Amino acid sequence: MVPFPVFLSVVLLARNQSTRIETTVAEIAATVSRLVSDYEMIIVDNASDDDSVAVLQRMTAETGQPNLQVYALTKEVDPDTAFWVGLENALGDFVAVLDPMADDIVLVEAMLDKATSGIDIVLANNQQKPVQSISYRLAYTGFNMLYRYFSGAHLANDAPQFRLVSKRVVNFILQHPQPAIIYRHLPVTGGFSRVNLQYSSPPKTTRTKHLGESIDRGVRLLVSTTRAPMRLVTTLSMFGAGANLVYSVYVVLIGLFKPHVAPGWVSISLQQSGMFFLISLVLLVLAEYILNMASLSNEGPLYHVGQEFTSARMTRREKLNIEEVVLPAGQQSGDQAERVS
Repeated sequence: MVPFPVFLSVVLLARNQSTRIETTVAEIAATVSRLVSDYEMIIVDNASDDDSVAVLQRMTAETGQPNLQVYALTKEVDPDTAFWVGLENALGDFVAVLDPMADDIVLVEAMLDKATSGIDIVLANNQQKPVQSISYRLAYTGFNMLYRYFSGAHLANDAPQFRLVSKRVVNFILQHPQPAIIYRHLPVTGGFSRVNLQYSSPPKTTRTKHLGESIDRGVRLLVSTTRAPMRLVTTLSMFGAGANLVYSVYVVLIGLFKPHVAPGWVSISLQQSGMFFLISLVLLVLAEYILNMASLSNEGPLYHVGQEFTSARMTRREKLNIEEVVLPAGQQSGDQAERVS
């Protein structure tokens, strides 16, 4: 097999995998090194609470894994944000993003074949999903239905986590103020050429996902990438205006045709209760929307890299035919004088 003449960056997400990370990285490196002429591997440790960071630091030593970069986060963040840490530091012509415990590196060959033919985004959807609780699956299905209704995109099918993107896609995302969120839904909204690949591979492990954190992530994604909240505000406002108009007609009809009505009591009471109810709903939606915008503008960075390691060996440097020669001081002066004359 002739390697693809490209520089490939592979971004891996890891958390609490100290017992298997060395083997996993070695297997992925062996596969990638056969596929491309040059590569780098970027591991984002998502705030592991075991000794994963120590293992990763040892892997970047002189005798460790070549072409490796490690970014150890100080606090756990959502997967999209963690992946973006690696993406924005990637140097390759193409960047492959995967969770080594859920995605199959073997598919990168087919993804590279598509990417080198001119496709900007290649997506890979694993038909075998990790087993999750019933409550999580119901919430996950409900969110995808809601997001598809508002945006026309089914994120689970149209924008899976396992993907390969070109460098120009990364540069495009860097121009946005919220790159991690843009990166998540870009395949279905960015206008870049894309292709979806389907495969079936059993996940290596089951990672339990917390329902509360997933709901918070889904709400932020929905508010940040769709017009649904403001559409809801305008719909309620229109409904309130229409209801107020209809109620005004009703009050006029009561005043004209029904005798023995206490002056103003019925109309004022009903109008106050109805209108205050609608105003409360409108204010609730506006408050949630404003709260989200305020949090995005006031909160600190989405992540903070506590430690960073780079391999002492870089195979692309070893391929360079350059020899560094230090000349004696007198010879350097003579050469300089000759050049001046």
